[in-house]
Amino acid sequence: MSINFKTIFTLLVSCLWYCAGVAQNFDAPVSNATGDLNKDGIEDLVTVMQDTLHENAPYRIAVFFGIEDGNHKLVVSSDQLIEPQYPDGRDGYRYGNGFEGIEIKKGILIVNNSLLRGYFEYKFRYQNGNFELIGYTNGSSDGVGRIYSEDFNLSTGDRFLKEENYETGKIVRNEKTKKLIRPLPKLQDVKAFEDNW
Repeated sequence: MSINFKTIFTLLVSCLWYCAGVAQNFDAPVSNATGDLNKDGIEDLVTVMQDTLHENAPYRIAVFFGIEDGNHKLVVSSDQLIEPQYPDGRDGYRYGNGFEGIEIKKGILIVNNSLLRGYFEYKFRYQNGNFELIGYTNGSSDGVGRIYSEDFNLSTGDRFLKEENYETGKIVRNEKTKKLIRPLPKLQDVKAFEDNW
């Protein structure tokens, strides 16, 4: 039987983060992703934990940079980037939104979420000493014939908005606008569904 050091190490870090989360009630590991986020050639780790004891069941995302000795150090965390599972409490209104997962692609941290009739995602890059929001994408439907999509590249300021009638396939609106946001929002400051850009 072969032992995969990378798998064992990832599980160990997740368990340590789990143990730390128990003391703060973030007791359940939900998702993790590994990849090189700061371009130092060492694999980094991002975890999402959930506080299942809290009435709202909030999530905490945390980014750990890998260091040369094989350990990881916490760089940033946020309890507001991902909407709680029960925003209005367990007996409150259900919105149909949900956290889908995280991934790392080409050094970019991507946080995926679902909507009742659609999805949205945040893209963060480590630059200028912070994880800055460089992209926001969403797609949704009104349920009565219209599909809306938005792709906002915060790095360049290019924002593409599209609206189409999915029954006829006709494009109702297709426009590109420009909006530069400086400084770029930082991961720890971004709140789910509260885009101030």
